[in-house]
Amino acid sequence: MQDQSLPDPTSATLPDERVRGEIVNDSHTFRRAVADLRQGLGQRELWLSLGWQDIKQRYRRSTLGPLWITIATGVMAVALGLLYSILFQIPLAEFLPHVTVGLIMWGFISGCIKEGSEVFIANEGLIKQLPSALSVHVYRLVWRQFLFLCHNLVIWVLLMVIFPRPLGWELLLSVLGLAVLMVNGVWVAMLFGILATRFRDIAPLLDSMVQLLFYMTPIVWTTQTLYEQGGDIADRARIAELNPLYHYLEIVRAPMIGEPVAAYHWWIVLACTAVGLALAFVALRRFRSRVPYWV
Repeated sequence: MQDQSLPDPTSATLPDERVRGEIVNDSHTFRRAVADLRQGLGQRELWLSLGWQDIKQRYRRSTLGPLWITIATGVMAVALGLLYSILFQIPLAEFLPHVTVGLIMWGFISGCIKEGSEVFIANEGLIKQLPSALSVHVYRLVWRQFLFLCHNLVIWVLLMVIFPRPLGWELLLSVLGLAVLMVNGVWVAMLFGILATRFRDIAPLLDSMVQLLFYMTPIVWTTQTLYEQGGDIADRARIAELNPLYHYLEIVRAPMIGEPVAAYHWWIVLACTAVGLALAFVALRRFRSRVPYWV
């Protein structure tokens, strides 16, 4: 007869999970992946302060400081807006907000992609010395890119004063769209960060691809202009619909410049977000424990 005072060894908490009689490494489970993301959110004081420190460090001893972010974006927006408004014969009051908001959002998107591919490589010292979740470094990156975006939003406010447009409750859609962009920034940095840490050729490849996508995305040109020309040009303009970054831009940019947003833009963005999150979870589940050895 079994002594009831002795603990049952099969009921003890094991570091690994038992699935159908086989031992599965607990570091390769979705439970640990989710725990990493939750632990990173719990350490928000750490990545909030680190993200803000990154900006101060970048502009240390500068007279204007982070205002250089706004100045650089504003000068580029005005230059490109003036040039392409003349080339496409579009009124500046209509085209300049389109270009400016597009550049502001593109800065956030491209920053998450390019810097996301090196997020773990750049934080090699912290990963090896600081006992924290991997997601802390991803949240830090997205937070830093969000601060850059907030600096650049000053340009949009000035444009709305100079070229006033009717902005209604639809403006709230841009806030929701920005929240979706930040969620996508997390999975993009997590997925590409893990892959680029293992395969170092991915980072320069993504950098070149982002430059190419800039010209393929309607930032300094509009799809409406191409459609109005009709014929083969209008048919080829539909190729822009295949670029997912176009839809990410539209859900934020259109409400900010007083234009309607077609529902299909949202459906495409939500579908891409779901697929991206799934891929990031798989990568985090499978390779989370290996990143410290790869950096």
